[in-house]
Amino acid sequence: MRTLLRLDRFQSWRGPASPGRAALQRRLHCRRTNCSSFVVWRNLGRQPKGWLYPVYANSELVLAKLFRHFLRALRLRLTPRNWSGALRFVALLLVVSISGQLPAQMQTPPTPAPVPSRQGPGVPQAPSVVITIDQAIELAKQNNPALLAQRTLIWQNKEQEVTANLRPNPVLSSDAQYLPLFTPDLFSSNYIDNTAQFDLGLGYLFERGQKRQHRLQAAKDVTAVTESQTLDLERTTVANTTQQFVAALLAKSNLDFALQFLQSYQHTVGISQEQNKAGAMSKVDLLKIQLQTLQFQTDVTSARIALAQALNSLRELMGFDSVPRNYDVAGTLGYEPMTLPAYDLEARARSLRPDLQAAQRGITAANSQIGLAKANSKQDLNATFDYTHVNASNLGAFFVTIPLPIFNRNQGEVARTYYALTQSQFQEKAAEQQVLTDVKNAYETLLNNQEIVQLYDNGYLQQAQQALDITQFSYQHGAASLLDFLDAERSYRATELSYRQALAEYMSSLEQLRAAVGARDLR
Repeated sequence: MRTLLRLDRFQSWRGPASPGRAALQRRLHCRRTNCSSFVVWRNLGRQPKGWLYPVYANSELVLAKLFRHFLRALRLRLTPRNWSGALRFVALLLVVSISGQLPAQMQTPPTPAPVPSRQGPGVPQAPSVVITIDQAIELAKQNNPALLAQRTLIWQNKEQEVTANLRPNPVLSSDAQYLPLFTPDLFSSNYIDNTAQFDLGLGYLFERGQKRQHRLQAAKDVTAVTESQTLDLERTTVANTTQQFVAALLAKSNLDFALQFLQSYQHTVGISQEQNKAGAMSKVDLLKIQLQTLQFQTDVTSARIALAQALNSLRELMGFDSVPRNYDVAGTLGYEPMTLPAYDLEARARSLRPDLQAAQRGITAANSQIGLAKANSKQDLNATFDYTHVNASNLGAFFVTIPLPIFNRNQGEVARTYYALTQSQFQEKAAEQQVLTDVKNAYETLLNNQEIVQLYDNGYLQQAQQALDITQFSYQHGAASLLDFLDAERSYRATELSYRQALAEYMSSLEQLRAAVGARDLR
């Protein structure tokens, strides 16, 4: 659909247009387009005759200009002769107005492109996944790359067991002798049957000293050691995961406290501003209170950075693909008293620690290597049966070969394996002492952190809260100075942060004790 309105040689009602270039002739060429705009063609007297140039304008500007011409015409004296021209101009004005508004009404507004939601740095986002400490441990066991790489060694050793259990392959041999390759005239069936010789042999190596059984047992013992080492790596991975999870809980707790404290202090700033307006507080005191807000805002920013770093480190231990980027941790810093005595923990550690089990299995593997070395000192027997066709006869022969153990009796390897056994025994003793040391150190650290937490719980935390409440009430009623109030704020803030740090250190020492014992359940 297209609308074309044209007004040729529209003139004002002052009278007929004067000839020449001084006359101003206007032509309005209105077209309906996708946008509600018009193309106005003007023929100016100062340009050569017939020279046209376009001017693009909005419909509102065109209508406003036409309306000004209409008002100017009304101020003139209208005669019956030009009444028809005036009426035609009014009709034209209405049509132009409608044609300029129709596109805007009928045109479908374009659908705005979706704008991605962006949040400024430091603004917390709603977590899509929330995990507990048990879930974090399971994710670390299933997705930690270093642990998965270590587990492949178990399958490699199992394949080595297959290789160790293989028997020697039989040997097939064949030969043809006395063929007249350089005198082909001698080739005949009689020559082949009587003069040429053909041999076909089948041999097999018989291993003595049960070498295959010793190889298989040695490979199985190595696999057992690898399994214990993998379990020990899993133990350390779980310990690192729990430690990092506690660090994330501490950072989250510090962030919550910083936000709550900042909100409470902003309320105090608001009260101080009202007091300043009422004349009950000086401008200097108000500025000091407002400047103190910077410290609390800095605490919030630092806590957010610490939480982000802790979550990223925890995600690395669990595997980056196991959780989304904006995940969160669930849990609180808490105190769980330890009731088991140290000697019970040491006894459990002796039986549960995978590294100690690996050292003990290393002794077994060393003994297997000794048996394998002695078995390799036995000389193997090689037996062969040969079929021979010569002189028109079919003959058979048996061959048996065995090396004489005069010089090489594998005595060097046997001696080396005995030293390896001694080394494994010392390593087992060192591992046992390391286990006991880890348990004792973790237990003493736990008791020390337990005493610190109990100090806070038994009075210091409550006293800090009471001191802040009393000082704040006294300051608001004029019984305490501004310095006393700010000092109470700093003391309470430091006490709360120290208490949270003490809880985190206690939980970390408890996780360290669990790792030292080799068990999650210490009841």
